[in-house]
Amino acid sequence: MIIQIDTREKARAIKNILKTFDYNKIKHCSSKLIVGDYQNLEKPMIIVDRKQSLSEIYSNLCHSHKRFTNELKRANDIGIKLVILCEHGGKIDSLEAVKGWYNPQLDKSPYAWDGERLYKVMLTVQKKYGIEWQFCKKADTGRRIMEILG
Repeated sequence: MIIQIDTREKARAIKNILKTFDYNKIKHCSSKLIVGDYQNLEKPMIIVDRKQSLSEIYSNLCHSHKRFTNELKRANDIGIKLVILCEHGGKIDSLEAVKGWYNPQLDKSPYAWDGERLYKVMLTVQKKYGIEWQFCKKADTGRRIMEILG
């Protein structure tokens, strides 16, 4: 397996992911991807888009909705299976668990979405664009990317 990593991934954010790839003797290179962050060059129609937390997903869906959904639509239109891997950790280990998430933005704005609303939007987006939401702890991200792309 050779994993292509999007050049927009920050080096410090993926240091442990790269260590996992190296430890498992997984070749990797950096190049701009049309969507997402990680792609197995031998199976290019599955791509992983890494998100560091539910707060990032919330921001993508609430504040950057058009840009984010354009990326999902682009993947769907060309037949790419996009798996969005959220490194939130804790009790958030499934889409269903998102319902119990407390959004820190609620402390600043009564208009912020709670976990229930975020769950409903994520479910809608999943059905509309054929994406898959998966969840892991940061320490497991590299291994999960290899499993998904393997």
